[in-house]
Amino acid sequence: MAKLMECIPNISEGRRKDVVEAVVDEVRGVAGVALLDYSSDESHNRSVITFAGEPVAVMEAAFKVAKKAAELIDLTVHTGEHPRMGAVDVIPFVPIRDMDMAECVELSKQLAKRIADEIDLPVFLYEESASAPHRKNLAAVRKGQFEGMAKKVEEEKWHPDFGDNRIHPTAGVVAVGARQPLIAFNINLSTSDVEVANKIAKIIRESGGGLRAVKAMGVLLEDRNVAQVSINMCNFRQTPLYRVFELVKVEAARYGVSVIGSEIIGLTPMDALADTADYYLKIENFDKHRQVLENHLL
Repeated sequence: MAKLMECIPNISEGRRKDVVEAVVDEVRGVAGVALLDYSSDESHNRSVITFAGEPVAVMEAAFKVAKKAAELIDLTVHTGEHPRMGAVDVIPFVPIRDMDMAECVELSKQLAKRIADEIDLPVFLYEESASAPHRKNLAAVRKGQFEGMAKKVEEEKWHPDFGDNRIHPTAGVVAVGARQPLIAFNINLSTSDVEVANKIAKIIRESGGGLRAVKAMGVLLEDRNVAQVSINMCNFRQTPLYRVFELVKVEAARYGVSVIGSEIIGLTPMDALADTADYYLKIENFDKHRQVLENHLL
């Protein structure tokens, strides 16, 4: 079988559909790459693009996404609920078939160098590609956001891995790396008080002593006037979706708040949903490998 790699760039634009489409068109134009999904959030002012294919083709598509985003997105006039430090904020590679993480790490470094050299966009390596332990966590790299990044990159501790110690004037910086599959899972609350969402996020995330492989923050969805617990599930096998969902429900009840819905941004592994179905339906002796139709077809 041919090697297969996934890429999920996040761009800092979720309101101007023409800009989003122009960036996505860059993926559509690369042979050997399949565009799997893309979605935009106006409150976050952010779009997530998912594609996969042969590694060299995926690298080319990722580079084109970064270049087009840098051309069309100006962070000096950008606002949104989601933290961001670059026009293309993050570019992760995920091994899917006949690849190991080391290969993805090497390819991420090749892409990072090309982005810095040809787009003049400084790059931080993160997650499995990180050049130092303090750079592994994307939240730590992004801290300060675009507005504070110009001073941050002057510090020796935060010199970019590729590119000069200055930001691109309108496109900022970008994080490039390799990681395991991640599920972007958001839970909406029956309140507009974002402090409630922040308190819940602090409790459930690993850095606050909560659940393993979980990152979370509170945001306000202004178009709906709804507080949201925005969650990154970095390893659903260590912490399944249903466990996060139930803990959020329990913590929300402390404030007289309920869960009114949830959403998954982009794609998710089938096993994560099968585990959740098994938990809530209480299916006896359920074997997801034997009883899920798609597992047989694939």
